[in-house]
Amino acid sequence: MEPYRDTFESSADLRKRLIEMRRDLHRIPELDRDLPKTEAYIKERLSALPCEIIPAGDTGFCAFFQANATGSATETVAFRSDMDALPIDEAGDADYRSVHAGRMHACGHDGHMSILLGLASELARGAGTPRRNVLLIFQGAEETTGGAKRICESGVLERYNATRVYGLHLWPGRPKDTIVCRRNAFMASTMVFRAEIEGRAAHVATYRDGIDALEIGCALVHKVYAMERSEIAPEVFRLLRFGIFQSGRANNVVSDHASLEGSLRTYDEETQEFLWGRMIGIAEELMESTGCRIGFSHSDPYPAVINDSALFDEAKAVLTDAGYAFLEPERPLMVSEDFSWYQRYVPGLFLHLGTGVDTPLHSNDYRIDEDVLLTGVNIFKCLLNGSPASSR
Repeated sequence: MEPYRDTFESSADLRKRLIEMRRDLHRIPELDRDLPKTEAYIKERLSALPCEIIPAGDTGFCAFFQANATGSATETVAFRSDMDALPIDEAGDADYRSVHAGRMHACGHDGHMSILLGLASELARGAGTPRRNVLLIFQGAEETTGGAKRICESGVLERYNATRVYGLHLWPGRPKDTIVCRRNAFMASTMVFRAEIEGRAAHVATYRDGIDALEIGCALVHKVYAMERSEIAPEVFRLLRFGIFQSGRANNVVSDHASLEGSLRTYDEETQEFLWGRMIGIAEELMESTGCRIGFSHSDPYPAVINDSALFDEAKAVLTDAGYAFLEPERPLMVSEDFSWYQRYVPGLFLHLGTGVDTPLHSNDYRIDEDVLLTGVNIFKCLLNGSPASSR
């Protein structure tokens, strides 16, 4: 059989191409679900490989690789990459910087896509002779509305009998090639909330004639923070913070309106529901005591990333046997990831891969050590085959 074009016989060749693909994708960042150039780039490279390209919801597509010519393998392992970028103006003068003003791959998704394309190339040339079918998931809207949910709701995981799913995120501030993962609770469920306070304006000289929305907003923040500290046990993983507070139009007028926005992050629905209910209760108490009106609203929360214990144990054994440094954080993280939706449908494991660079996620000068792209491919090969990858 003729070798498939766009596959690579050596690690050096694959490393070079991974970097080229990552830089190509870095130049064309797109947002949310509007990803025509990104999708076209990925599909063009997949079209040369022995896979079936499958639409999945309205947020992306999948590539299915049959394990062998007879089609006798029935179990499918899924691997996921996100595709969307962030509305950020890129700093720096790299020759592969974004050509789309106000858009940038500042969260590593360009690297995630390249890793999955590298894995596709390895599957096409039969590297590691996988015993299972493989479903590669390319998903949009991770940074916005949680595109993973639409992929799951499309039924593609059930149709192709996915029995496990893996995801990987390039992570700054960790040593290069170090794997960071945690059994069970790993990344938080996130609910974004908003409070609108309606008061009554008055001249500051007669402030008692008004209802000061700014003062009430301050009281709301103080009471919510005090409640979170005193009514939830310290060992319960959670975070409740306000990040936006806007109020007032003039320095000599009692403010008649205030708006506040914040984030509630938890690891279980009971804690989330308790804290949300108590915030509503505090707002009702303030309305009764001041005569203001307070309305609360919130986004649909991402679930928490809860890593499957059996997959964690297996991955830790396989990857440490392959020589990778494996770090287990003592506490889960308070950042969120919509990979959690896949874990609602099939057992899943999400890992971080240290990039060896300290530039933070979502910064306008975000960068990585591109050697970790090859490491990402080999990690996925280890997880697929249950034994050390053939090339390190």
